[in-house]
Amino acid sequence: MSSSGPVYQVVVPSPLYRFFDYLAPAEGVVLRPGTRVRVPFGGRTITGVVVGRAERSELPPNRLKRIAAILDDVPLWPENLLALLAWVADYYHHPIGEVFATALPAWLRQSHRAEIRGAPNWRLTNTGRSADPEAFRRAPAQRQLWQTLVDAPDGLDAAVLSTRATRWRTALRALEKRGWVERHEQLPRYRAIAAPRPGPGLNPDQRASAEAVFNSRHEYRTFLLHGVTASGKTEVYLSIIERLLADDRQALVLVPEIGLTPQLVARFEERLGIRAAVLHSALPEAERAQTWLAAAAGLAPVVIGTRSAAFVPLPRLGIVIVDEEHDPSFKQQDGLRYSARDVALVRAAREKIPVVLGSATPALESLRHAREGKYRLLNLPGRTGNAALPDVVRLDMRRLASADGLSAPLREAIAARLVRGEQSLIFLNRRGFAPAWMCHACGWVAICPRCDARLTYHRGRNRLLCHHCSTDQPVMTRCPGCAGEALRPLGAGTERLETALARTFPKARLVRIDRDSTRRRGALEASLASIHSGEADILVGTQMLAKGHDFPNVTLVGIVNADQGLYAPDFRAEERLMQTILQVSGRAGRADKPGQVLIQTWHPEHPLFDALARHDYDAFADYLLNERQAQQYPPYSHLALLRAESPAQSAPLQFLKLARQLANSPEDVTLFDPLPSPMERRAGRYRAQLLVQATERKPLHRFLDAWVRALSEAREARRVRWSLDVDPIDLS
Repeated sequence: MSSSGPVYQVVVPSPLYRFFDYLAPAEGVVLRPGTRVRVPFGGRTITGVVVGRAERSELPPNRLKRIAAILDDVPLWPENLLALLAWVADYYHHPIGEVFATALPAWLRQSHRAEIRGAPNWRLTNTGRSADPEAFRRAPAQRQLWQTLVDAPDGLDAAVLSTRATRWRTALRALEKRGWVERHEQLPRYRAIAAPRPGPGLNPDQRASAEAVFNSRHEYRTFLLHGVTASGKTEVYLSIIERLLADDRQALVLVPEIGLTPQLVARFEERLGIRAAVLHSALPEAERAQTWLAAAAGLAPVVIGTRSAAFVPLPRLGIVIVDEEHDPSFKQQDGLRYSARDVALVRAAREKIPVVLGSATPALESLRHAREGKYRLLNLPGRTGNAALPDVVRLDMRRLASADGLSAPLREAIAARLVRGEQSLIFLNRRGFAPAWMCHACGWVAICPRCDARLTYHRGRNRLLCHHCSTDQPVMTRCPGCAGEALRPLGAGTERLETALARTFPKARLVRIDRDSTRRRGALEASLASIHSGEADILVGTQMLAKGHDFPNVTLVGIVNADQGLYAPDFRAEERLMQTILQVSGRAGRADKPGQVLIQTWHPEHPLFDALARHDYDAFADYLLNERQAQQYPPYSHLALLRAESPAQSAPLQFLKLARQLANSPEDVTLFDPLPSPMERRAGRYRAQLLVQATERKPLHRFLDAWVRALSEAREARRVRWSLDVDPIDLS
């Protein structure tokens, strides 16, 4: 039956695999796809996005509701991104409304108007501009601020003023009171904020790589830029982007972690003379939305962001760069489980532009594609300038005693660097003081009451914390098992390592970088600044220090507990360990001073450490690819993982057994038996999983499409929380 007027298809944040039909808010109103609207849904009014229009609905007219309000004057999403989001929903078999919610900043998921608001900006009034400098004889801070604003007739914002004038806020209030300074709002400025600073000349390998990408600027092509650590991949990126900006194109640079953005952003802004638009989850929501809107309006020539930046609208996009493309942080691990790297590849293909995947340790999937000709391989085999690859030494811990996890050769190497005024980086991928709190009389260990995991002892807070569910408990002094008092921390984390180093080298200046020490906003930037300014002698940290950072004065890298993860049950464990160790090893000897890497291991004969000693990632990749092919693991097959969880222990496995019964899988798709997850209980919920495998992608997705529809309609699905993970990177 026909409805009165056109029907608009709207997606809303809902677990249902569909869009919903609504009437226009009034007769004659025409809405374009990509426009946000407010719609009545389930007894409340929420924000949705128009994705289509039809002349009629399957629902009778009396059941159709009207759109309550229109939030945007022009569509927020262009058609090409609407199509990309539809592809994401289809490929990951995820509710399309939740896909749109993931792609949109939280501030814009509400009823806020999509207006770019100007930032506070201060400039001199006519009276202030003609002021006599002698008026500031007894107010040096006011004179400094006045002179700063004299040199900036268009005014300056708070970020710039804070770097150019001391005590500027107090001075500003005084000048405003005298009528010499006025405040106004200025739209975000991203272009030409300073004169570009020329970079170092490219070597032949860098130049050839940059030319290859730039010459493909009018077509889709995937490039794998495989360069050893400190080979100058960032300079290749900058050379390409600099030329694209001259053609008025935009660039999207994806980085895996927030910690990589400060140094990278500073380098891009200095070299290109622009302000980069930065997008990541640590930004205040309103600020993040304003940056997103500025990028979508074409105001930002360069966007640097983490995972979700893959979805930001960019009207003149000319290139996508995925730095550290191998990093697992590009894969979302809850909700919409998408890979930002893979979304970037599809986006570039649809927009017919090149995409560059950069890494010193490429993912095995990317290496295989490059060797088969699907990607073009660009090699940077040597370090730039006079820097040489560090000397790698294995320390056999079966024959060496250690104190608080530090062997004598490692302590001696640190001491030698302190004498020479050089920096050392000590890496341990485990935060906290100790990974266990144990009774040395009866063997009792503190276990999380909500997870199948031990509690970690944090001495600085004197608490026991769970790193999986954030359970926080006081440290008990009497053993619940034997009532004894022989409770001690067992094992070492970065906090304990920092304590041991401070005790061994009392005059050394230490900086620890992990999730605990960088929790406050600005703490990471402050720590990195102290390292670069030479105010730190010894750096202690987790994988936050392992990649992307350039520390010219670090000549020693010590890796403690290198075997962690070597024999983990996940088939990707050895690949991840190799990538992490090679990345952190690359922090040593990046300038003209020779570097050394000391690896403490109980398995020095393992092929991984042989490859590390030779700096031969390709050889170890060959070893792993042969193993994967023999076992038919990715990249020689394709996986999907159906997960289920519930407060009731038996419910997840019961649901997965039903799911297996509902599966009508073809011969080329294999379903394994449902099993409890490696960590069965997490955050008070029991978890189980069912693995699906296929040698070809198309039959796998045909099967998943029908299977997910059947599961979403099953009554038993309401008794558990379930999710499908396509191309999972973590089987735990």
